[in-house]
This record gives sequence, C-alpha cells and structure tokens, in this order.
Amino acid sequence: MIRAAAVFAGLSGFFAVALGAFGAHGLRNQVSPSMLDVWQTAVLYQMFHSLALLAVVIFWLRQDSRGLRFAAIFFGLGMAVFSGSLYGLVLSGITQLGMITPLGGVMLLAGWACFTATLFTLKPGRF
Repeated sequence: MIRAAAVFAGLSGFFAVALGAFGAHGLRNQVSPSMLDVWQTAVLYQMFHSLALLAVVIFWLRQDSRGLRFAAIFFGLGMAVFSGSLYGLVLSGITQLGMITPLGGVMLLAGWACFTATLFTLKPGRF
C-alpha cells in the first residue's frame, strides 16, 4: 500500500500541474473568471495535498503505522472528492457538484488529523 500511495502522490502532482496549465491556457476564454478561480482552488488543494501525501509516505517508510495508512487514504479520497467535484463543476456547469465538495474537505481534514496525531506517537529516532 505504501507504493500505491507514493504512485498516487506522484500522479496527483503531475495532474495538478497539467490541470493548472489547462486552466490557465485552455479555460481562460471558455469559462467565467469566478469559475476559473474555482478551477485554481481545485488545482491548489490537489497540489498541496499531493505533497502532504508524499510526506506521509516518507514517514510511513520509516515506521509502519495505522494512522499513516488512514492519513494516506483520507488524503487520496479527499483530493479526489474535493478537487474532482470542483473540476467537474467547472467543466460541466452542474452546480450541484459543489454540494459534495465539503465532504472532500472533511476527508482532507481527517487526513491532517491522522497525520498529526501519528507524528506524536512515532518512536524516537523515527521522526
């Protein structure tokens, strides 16, 4: 599962850059400025949490922990739901997709909570 989380983090970072460029160049004249802001928010959260997931993987390589596994799951699902719902909203215009975005945000918060709590429990020399 560590490898899957690491690969997911790398692919997510790659797609955050690609989708950011697409938003800046491909969507600039296609959507309203407010929708472009929504797109950029999705990209920003995806990139930050790709890096957070990578940090989880680094700690996980040093010490296996259920808390780190949960952090990885929550970060991955949270990025998919939060950023994915915003990408879908902008591309489709279906504003109801915005109703599930907070669920993704809660998952991201849960990832941070699991990660932070686990850092307090790591054995000396593993931090």
